[in-house]
Amino acid sequence: MNQTAKNFTLSEWLTWMETCHSSEIELGLERVSTVADLLSLDLSSSKVITVAGTNGKGSTVSYLDMIYRQAGYSVGCFTSPHFTHYNERVKINGVNSADELLCAAFARIDQARGQIPLTYFEFGTLAALVIFSDLKPDVVLLEVGLGGRLDAVNIIDADLSVVTTVALDHMDWLGDNRDVIGREKAGVFRADKPAICGDLNPPESIAAVAHELNATLFQAGDAFSYLQKGDTWSWCGTSLNGDKVRIDNIPLPQLPLQNAATALQVIQCAGLDVADTFIRSGIAAATLTGRMQLIEKEGTRYWLDVAHNPEAAALLSQKITAMEGDVTLVLGMLADKDCGQVIELLAPTVDHVYFVDLNIPRGQKASVLASYLPQGRSMKQCASVSDALNTFKNDHNRSGNVIIAGSFFTVSDALAAFGKEE
Repeated sequence: MNQTAKNFTLSEWLTWMETCHSSEIELGLERVSTVADLLSLDLSSSKVITVAGTNGKGSTVSYLDMIYRQAGYSVGCFTSPHFTHYNERVKINGVNSADELLCAAFARIDQARGQIPLTYFEFGTLAALVIFSDLKPDVVLLEVGLGGRLDAVNIIDADLSVVTTVALDHMDWLGDNRDVIGREKAGVFRADKPAICGDLNPPESIAAVAHELNATLFQAGDAFSYLQKGDTWSWCGTSLNGDKVRIDNIPLPQLPLQNAATALQVIQCAGLDVADTFIRSGIAAATLTGRMQLIEKEGTRYWLDVAHNPEAAALLSQKITAMEGDVTLVLGMLADKDCGQVIELLAPTVDHVYFVDLNIPRGQKASVLASYLPQGRSMKQCASVSDALNTFKNDHNRSGNVIIAGSFFTVSDALAAFGKEE
């Protein structure tokens, strides 16, 4: 390819990238590191923060992005997957990267790689790094795609690394217990650099990896904590030199509070000056597509949440329990997720259930999801999210709450059904 792809549109690049490697996922750093070296990437002028974890990565990145931008710093974010447009994966100061910028980066990567095969995610990671290397934002936030130790993002030696939570997910790739998975995620830690863990009950492997690397570990519940009081909360944490720090009267965030607390500890350790006023305004302003995202339409409150594993489903079930009025669940999942436990957590909290097919290679069928419901529990099976929403309108008086959850793909289909662009 290396010569003929230079005039590809973004859509053509993305289609071609899917064929560049025989596997969708191939963990390992040798190939992507080799290409990165050939590209002569330079992030030395940016403060680089890598964020790993089972859940909470996206909201932690969102908090950091908003707080740093409120404080006047330029920020580059690499996240995945996207909902509506691929450009969402690479943002500069909150703005999606332009097609032309991504295409130029892909062309440089293709030229540099020679015959080295790269996965779709590896191409995207390198494109983000090329853009950040060129634009040199003050802060670069890198969200790990899968695991940590062998994820393409981990070719970069971050100034500071984060593990948000550790739960059982992607077990075919990462291991079948929290200790093994924790070690994989803690693979983003670096020797003699700060390491933050936001999990309130971390596996022992997190501290073990930090100790092996002589990385200073700032652990939730030990180095930092928070206390909610009414419609505000207070945060207590630890500075890089070990001093205690307290911030009071912080507005309650729209995203999970524990991840906000983790983000504030990151800021303490990153070494960039951020006034408390920017912390408060940044926390209040942080939002994230597909995380308890509210769309109100014709008297119905539609809540979009990507909850796709038991840990995320448990958090979502708490939010559902606190809702007033009728609650309907529209659930579509990937076949390689723990569908049974997710349904076990969510189904008892809702009044009506609609299972949907996800019409992608890894998608689970609604009929299989239905098999996890107890005998006698009523539900409906639908061919798509759009079909479920139309069926709901015919079945109900369009009041109450509708939870649309189970996968990024489910939320993406819902956004398309509502005609919502990012």
